[in-house]
Amino acid sequence: MSDEGHPFAELGLSSDLVEAVARAGYAEPTGIQRQAIPAILAGRDVLGTAHTGTGKTAAFTLPAVQRLAATEPSTAPRGLVITPTRELAQQVGAAVTTYGAVSSIESVIVHGGTPLGPEKEELAFGCDVLVATPGRLLDHIKRGNADLSRVEVLVLDEADRMLDMGFIDDVKEIVRHTPDDRQTLLFSATMPDGVRWLAHQLMTDPEEVQVGRETAAEGIRQVLHPVDWSQKHALLHHLLGEWPDGQVLVFTRTRVTATYLADYLRSHGVAVAGLHGGKHQDQRDKALRRFREGSIRVLVATNVAARGLDIRGIRHVVNFDVPEDPRDYVHRVGRTARGDDTGDAITLMAASDWVEIRAIERLLGETIERRVVPGFEPDVEPPPPEEAEVERPEPTALRRGIRRRR
Repeated sequence: MSDEGHPFAELGLSSDLVEAVARAGYAEPTGIQRQAIPAILAGRDVLGTAHTGTGKTAAFTLPAVQRLAATEPSTAPRGLVITPTRELAQQVGAAVTTYGAVSSIESVIVHGGTPLGPEKEELAFGCDVLVATPGRLLDHIKRGNADLSRVEVLVLDEADRMLDMGFIDDVKEIVRHTPDDRQTLLFSATMPDGVRWLAHQLMTDPEEVQVGRETAAEGIRQVLHPVDWSQKHALLHHLLGEWPDGQVLVFTRTRVTATYLADYLRSHGVAVAGLHGGKHQDQRDKALRRFREGSIRVLVATNVAARGLDIRGIRHVVNFDVPEDPRDYVHRVGRTARGDDTGDAITLMAASDWVEIRAIERLLGETIERRVVPGFEPDVEPPPPEEAEVERPEPTALRRGIRRRR
């Protein structure tokens, strides 16, 4: 097929970018890409909503790269992408590198957990696109290292997550240093009132593009395993033995649980690593690299990995702890069934999790299948929502449970 007949060419992308997309292995644009790319190329502010795994990163990266390739270069960044997490910043930076290579568009990534000095040097050398987390970028601005006066395209990625993490004031302060006539693109997996208010403050007559409702992507098989809280560790280990292949991503609420669960699995011969905000950046990078390469099969993570982690081959996502915010459930399970793949989302549900489960089902608009695993029948059946007053064990109880099983 010639570039002119390629589906991405029909969206208005240049032949060079169409070739880059084809080399990356993408034949058909996703729904969010079909809607967002023409609007961005037309110069509109865009407010985009789509669940995880639908190609939001390419939806703004491709047209932004094309726009910047056609304007006058500058040592100061002309494109700025703000993301809530280090991992997402690295993913966006990789996408800019992939698609920007065809037109010599270069990026610099700045985020916490790394020394300021090398980032300062890169910023002084200059770049076309700056990808940053809010706190670190604000630090560079205050030190006079980052000049945002030439920004033509501003992207706020995963805006709902930035709202949840308390970054909105930082974002507003950063935006104050950019030109008023910039093009602003805001992408989010969900659209709570706080994000819509932010869009109203920062955008001019945005075109809204939305794909699907707030629900798990098609291709994800969801199941709940009722189990006593004290037996979750043993059930997880049992399930890992039932799954012969494929990467497994396990989510916990806290760093403490992630650390002790990884230790428990490791003591039972499982190739596992932990990923959470308490680890140094080089440790987090190493864990992700080993998981991508397959040298470890299981990654135990807090919500730091729920956004922006794009790894093909994750066959199973396990909610060891049920998330308190039902929207986090959608983001977590979206780490499997990326693109056209399929995958399984398994939630270990104790009686104390019933209120959160009902909130998730209300958000999804559906009831998730319950399936008791033989040998792990719960002593305490989950009560109906109005009776769900069971206290959750403290981390000390978790530690005792792990020690008993070693």
